[in-house]
Amino acid sequence: MPEKTLDPTPGQTVGPFFAYGTIYPKMHEVVHPYSPGAIVLGGTVYDGNGAPIPDSMVEIFGADSDGTVSRARGAFRRDDHTFTGFGRSFTTDEGHYEFWTRNPGAEAGKAPFFAAIVFARGLPNKLHTRIYLPDDEAALAADPLLSSLDPAERATLIATRLPDGSLQHDIHLQGEGETVFLTF
Repeated sequence: MPEKTLDPTPGQTVGPFFAYGTIYPKMHEVVHPYSPGAIVLGGTVYDGNGAPIPDSMVEIFGADSDGTVSRARGAFRRDDHTFTGFGRSFTTDEGHYEFWTRNPGAEAGKAPFFAAIVFARGLPNKLHTRIYLPDDEAALAADPLLSSLDPAERATLIATRLPDGSLQHDIHLQGEGETVFLTF
């Protein structure tokens, strides 16, 4: 009997009910806004023409400030105390996303980062990327992913620390300054 093969089903773009089933209270609050060490991580998602995307969604996952990866339940039921590392934010009409979180930690010599996923209209599949903290140049230089990129590509993965301690990181889906995305 011949072996049966199936063609893969192509990806489909999200919508028109994109937000249905994905919204929950405090989803952008990985930590309570007034908890010790809380910072804001925010930015804008841009399309290939440089226009903000008003209907995309960004998810992040990061280690706690001591570098431990949370195994706690409750990502969808925030209790204002438990750190789960996971957050979700829809962009505003101006394409802005924002999270209340903590600076992720990492093992000595490793560069701390947030894993990020972007969903948007026109994308048949989600896009995976990273958002690195800008604070430790030696760790950034030693990171295997960052060191494999040219300086312009590398810059698309490193957030900017603002004077108030918050992090700014824009995501460009295409075009000039396109963010480096990872294959999974």
